[in-house]
This record gives sequence, structure tokens and C-alpha cells, in this order.
Amino acid sequence: MTPRKRARRRPARLSRPRPPHPATPEERTSVVLYRLQRRQFIPGSPAATWDFFATPRNLDRLTSPELRFRIVGDVAPRMYAGQLIEYRVGIVPGIETRWLTEITHVREGEYFVDEQRHGPYLLWHHQHRFTPVPGGVEMTDLVTYDPGWGWLGGLGHALWIGGKLRTIFALRAEKVREAFPGAGEAEVL
Repeated sequence: MTPRKRARRRPARLSRPRPPHPATPEERTSVVLYRLQRRQFIPGSPAATWDFFATPRNLDRLTSPELRFRIVGDVAPRMYAGQLIEYRVGIVPGIETRWLTEITHVREGEYFVDEQRHGPYLLWHHQHRFTPVPGGVEMTDLVTYDPGWGWLGGLGHALWIGGKLRTIFALRAEKVREAFPGAGEAEVL
């Protein structure tokens, strides 16, 4: 009886080479995450500005009507770390999706972070920072996100998602200017 030869196994590939991503260099990071960053001056006291943005129900006032955004259920009047907020959002006409956000970090008067726990993105991490400046507050939004779906998500981002998010945040800046007369234009960073 001859000993059996053991077949040599190829080592498993840990990752496959990915095709070039359709993101612009300023949107691309090493893990193919996208970033959206905006800064806007808001006149008035830092405390009043913080109170407005730390009230979850005010999110309705800052969201474009075309998104058909609505908070589902009861929500605490003041934001806190660990808070879960459920929304319904219209992604395209006739299609609504559930979005569950957790407020993961809050530093009173300075910043808070919301992260998607369930929703349309594979990853959504949104930092809201409030820096006192002469005459008011400089509000900075930094959104890091991944639409998921691999190269299809990249293509979707290039063709639709990236532009849609830029439009949503431009409309949000307009809503901030309505809520705070004298607020500046949002600056894309």
C-alpha cells in the first residue's frame, strides 16, 4: 500500500483586489469610506444654539420635505448618550425605509455623534460640533459613511447617493438659516 500524497492547498486569499472606486480623491479614504463635511456660522448664544440642536424633535425642522422624514414613537425632549431614535425616511418617491440612530456621544455644548444602527447605509457616523466664535457658533458636520453593496454601492454613490447627500445638506443649511436669521452659508470643507 502506497502512502497517499496530500494535496497541497492554496492559502486562502484574505481579500480580493477591488476595482478602482468612483469616489473623488477628497471623498475616498483607505477603506473606501466617504466623507461629507460642512461648516456654518450661526449667530447667537452658544447655549441657545446647543439647546436647539440637542432637541431631537427639531430635526424635523431641518430636514427637506421631499425626504418625508418623521420620527416614530416617543423621543426624550433632550438628547443623551445611548438614546435610540427611530425615523422613517423616503429614499425615493413611494419607498420609505426605517432608520434607527443611536446618539453615541454627547459633550454638552460642544458636540454629539449619531450612528446608524439600522437603515440604508452599511455605515453612518455623523459628528456635530459646535465651537464658540465671536458673535455666535461655528457648527461643523462631519459625516463618514459607506453605502455598502461593494462596487455597486460605489457606482450608486457616484451616480446618485453622493449628489443626493450634498443636496440634503445644502437644504439643511437653508433650514438653519431660516431658524437662525443671520446664519451664514454652509462652507464645504
